[in-house]
Amino acid sequence: MKSKLSLLVAGLALALITVVQAAAADVSGKWTAQVPGRNGQMREQTFTFKVDGEKLTGSVSGMQGAENPISDGKVTGSDISFTVAMSMGGNEVKLSYKGTIAGDEIKFTRSREGSDQKQEFTAKREKSGT
Repeated sequence: MKSKLSLLVAGLALALITVVQAAAADVSGKWTAQVPGRNGQMREQTFTFKVDGEKLTGSVSGMQGAENPISDGKVTGSDISFTVAMSMGGNEVKLSYKGTIAGDEIKFTRSREGSDQKQEFTAKREKSGT
């Protein structure tokens, strides 16, 4: 009887760990990053996220403060991904973001559709009251 109870408890513990690991990280709120731009110059970019289950919505600040909506957003465990379409010099550009969430940081890789070039940067959660 004790071995069956121990097995049941071990199974429930494993199931709970699996559920916790699979749960989407809560990235809701504002995040900022120094993002590589033209000629290697860094510029600040703000990400505003809202999570509902695994669905990610929100916006990314663009040049001159324009807010560009996120599409195809997803958060699974510690992985985050989304795309942003924006206008650059009168041309429509689609950027893909993929990242790994670790506490109050997201390590991103950004790529431009039609280009092999990738840029890496880290976004940090804005603390409320600062």
